[in-house]
This record gives sequence, structure tokens and C-alpha cells, in this order.
Amino acid sequence: MSAINTVLYVVHLLCVVAILVLLLLQWNKNPRKFNPGILHASLTALIAGLAMVGMWGSVHPDEVLNHTKVGIKMLILLVILVIGYMNLKKPVLTKKTLILLVGLTTTNILIASVWH
Repeated sequence: MSAINTVLYVVHLLCVVAILVLLLLQWNKNPRKFNPGILHASLTALIAGLAMVGMWGSVHPDEVLNHTKVGIKMLILLVILVIGYMNLKKPVLTKKTLILLVGLTTTNILIASVWH
């Protein structure tokens, strides 16, 4: 069970980094377009995160899961998904939307790394 949790953790980390990289690749492009890979990475990160939360009790029986942290991270990821679906068919991704998505992704990374 621990090996599966480790694989899910690595997949989750890679997906969050992929979201950030795909967003930053559009920073200086003209015109900016929303990369559908952001949605794929977001959905994969969400599924991997939910699977890790579901396995928490059997992998870490002596630790208590921080539901507030998980809830905030999930909410931020859902907002990224909603904004992504709203901009998927648009021909141009505005600078404000790009900054918002980068900020949300960075916030999600900071919450994961700082809040224990």
C-alpha cells in the first residue's frame, strides 16, 4: 500500500509541476493560448490527490490527516479546472487569466510545502 501511495505522490507532484510549466511556457507568447495539457494535468493531480487522501488511514495509521489543508488545495485545483474549461475554446488567453492561474498554482504549491 505504501508503494502505491508513493507512486500517487510522485504522479501528483509531476502533474502540479506540469501545470506550472505549461502556464509559464505561454508567458511571452503572442497570442497566448490555453494549453489543454493543463486540464489533463489538473485532473490527474486531482484524482491522484483524492486517491492519496482515501489511502491515508491505511498508509499512515498513527497520523491525523489535515482536512483543512486538503480541502483548500482541492478547492484551488477545482478553480484552476473551472477557469481552464472556461478558456479552453477561446482563441486568446488574457494576461490577467494567465497571472491568476500561475498565482493559484503557486499558492497550491506553497500550501503543500509550508503547511504541515
